[in-house]
Amino acid sequence: MSTIPAIHTTEGRTRQIAEQLKQLIYAGEFKAGDRLNEAALAVRMGTSRGPIREAIRILAGTGLVTPVVNRGVFVRQVSLPELLEIYDLRALVFGFAAERAAENITDAQRAQFESLLQGMDTAAQADDSGLYYELNVQFHAQVLQLSNSQRAHQLYDSYVKELHLYRRQNFNAAGNMRRSNLEHRRLYEAIAQGDAARAKQYAEEHIQAGRQRLLASADEK
Repeated sequence: MSTIPAIHTTEGRTRQIAEQLKQLIYAGEFKAGDRLNEAALAVRMGTSRGPIREAIRILAGTGLVTPVVNRGVFVRQVSLPELLEIYDLRALVFGFAAERAAENITDAQRAQFESLLQGMDTAAQADDSGLYYELNVQFHAQVLQLSNSQRAHQLYDSYVKELHLYRRQNFNAAGNMRRSNLEHRRLYEAIAQGDAARAKQYAEEHIQAGRQRLLASADEK
């Protein structure tokens, strides 16, 4: 009978805790600017502080939390003017990537896009914002991958790290999910048809629509 190496078990538990923390942040239990208390989290999750500390490091790598020397780790907080500027820059990079993607797409990648779009439609119908967001991230990542531009991918990822919490909250309304996926569908069709100019235009418009959803959400608070 084979046994699972302890290191794999530990890594699995750490990633599980990181996912739990991420969902708590997305659900609003820990808000932007809140400090994460390792001791309290360890008690809550029935573990030692070591796995909590490693899980927090994973989240710091995604940009969802920010370590501050001599103060602790805090849920990332970005001002509204900074968020809007990041959206504008992200739109430019995503437009560039979509333009390039339209020149490189294959039949296999068309099938992958179709699967993601269907999955997001299903998630929107089920009002499952968590699943929708994860598939949304995959859709955008696939566009970046198709651009064959490592520099564009790096730039885009650096912007996305600062936006995860705020983008995720945009999809708490089913209407936002449906509108977002209609934009995805339009963008995909331009890429699939090899129409680089329209792909660039629709990609930029999609990001700017997300920017407007963010502003609408901020106005409601």
